[in-house]
Amino acid sequence: MAGETDGMWSWHDTHNCSRLINVSGTMTSLGGSITSPAVQEETTAIMGEFVNMHELQAHASRAICDLTGAEAGCVTASASAGISLAIAASMTGLNPGRVEALPKDPGEKNEVVVQLGHLCGYGAPVSQAVDLTGATVRPVGQSTHVMDYQLESALNEKTAAALYVVSHHVVHYGQIPFARFVEICHRANVPVIVDAASEYDLTGFIDQGADIVIYSGHKFLGGPTSGLIAGRRDLVRAAYLQNMGIGRGMKVGKESIAGAIAALRQWQKRDHEGIRRQERAALELWQKTLSAFAGIDPVIVPDPTGNPLERLQVNVDARKLGASAATVARALGEQEPRLIVRNHEVELGYFQLDPCNLKPGQAELAAEILAKVCAEAGKLEERADDYHAARNGGVDPYLNWLS
Repeated sequence: MAGETDGMWSWHDTHNCSRLINVSGTMTSLGGSITSPAVQEETTAIMGEFVNMHELQAHASRAICDLTGAEAGCVTASASAGISLAIAASMTGLNPGRVEALPKDPGEKNEVVVQLGHLCGYGAPVSQAVDLTGATVRPVGQSTHVMDYQLESALNEKTAAALYVVSHHVVHYGQIPFARFVEICHRANVPVIVDAASEYDLTGFIDQGADIVIYSGHKFLGGPTSGLIAGRRDLVRAAYLQNMGIGRGMKVGKESIAGAIAALRQWQKRDHEGIRRQERAALELWQKTLSAFAGIDPVIVPDPTGNPLERLQVNVDARKLGASAATVARALGEQEPRLIVRNHEVELGYFQLDPCNLKPGQAELAAEILAKVCAEAGKLEERADDYHAARNGGVDPYLNWLS
């Protein structure tokens, strides 16, 4: 199989980049996702042209509205940028003077309410996306338990917005359910901003009353690196106005806007059921392959935020296999090609395999690599830093870059 797939690495070989298979998911550190030929064509076509950017963003707004049911939308540099711009919008409205005053002068309404269990990291702290605007994060409740009265008492004349984070990184129990969160905030006339960067559901949050929802354009949608802001017309317009202020450093290029529009249109025609069947076949292949090894218990599990996808959770009994989950994950990432697994919970004794970014032939090649490493697990060097390297995985590549 390895020889049959050599052709898929031509770009990597030409540009002296590591050959890799992504079974980790739509990770920014791996480039987000793979764009389709249609998205690539639109992205390329506009790069040779001048265009009125306001007109282009108006086209993007219509595409976003068609897919989300929002009143308006715009494209920005990333979902993280979208959070900052939406929060800034709730502080400034359509006042250019107030836009220019941020972040040094956030005004009287300068608090953003967030459940403590939602203050996660996604490559950077969620709280920092708020801090960049000059606003102050006001945590609500305890990390594993938030009650209605705690949210109600946090909402006051200083509250600019309430942020609700949907992610596999947040605490998944003891939090205020979304519909109830919206009900309480709207009773106090506080807008609700949703970070839904990695979510399939493009309509549900707005249907349930969200004022602004932020999606990633380059994850499940398969567009160029970008963020999509969708929601109330007045708040979207105010978020767009931030390009005169803090948003200037978060601006998005014409090529990313054109590619995002193409990705949105393509999503409407996507064969979701057919893709799910392909993903399920990969999961079952890997499950069958790994079931042959003592100390490995491969279980297909649902996505924790309710996305219509599944992953293979590879539970590792280190005593029986001869190596820990952290060591196996590290060894897989050292193969040729590298098999990059979802390893952010290896301290719990497992890693996961995500099939959503596979090219033809890669599911079978991944199975070969899994079998090879597991068969040699007893000979793997158990390094003291295997667990710590996974836990600090987002930091070390930055610290080691060009060192």
